[in-house]
Amino acid sequence: VQLQASGGGLVQAGGSLTLSCVVSGSAFRQTNMAWFRQAPGKEREFITSISYSGASTFYADSVRGRFTISKDNDKNTGYLQMSSLEPEDTAVYYCAAGMRYGTWNYWGQGTLVTVSS
Repeated sequence: VQLQASGGGLVQAGGSLTLSCVVSGSAFRQTNMAWFRQAPGKEREFITSISYSGASTFYADSVRGRFTISKDNDKNTGYLQMSSLEPEDTAVYYCAAGMRYGTWNYWGQGTLVTVSS
């Protein structure tokens, strides 16, 4: 299973950005997905997850109401829509996947998001 994340970049505070994660080599319709991030000098933190069907989502308090996770089973792609971005959101963002919800066996390479003030 391979994950390819993309969509990172430089954005001003208050702006929006959408990350994508293409998953190959798995039955994507049965794949749960998540996004994590790691800011400079900090540990990797969980920010959101979605069940394989899309029926269940979960958000960390730090992003709830600003970020939206989704997956398109026809395109084998997961998305992270980010809005009202803050400088504190600056981090490398990683997508992850797994067949068991909450267990993330597969990881993408990370994409850098930089939010300027």
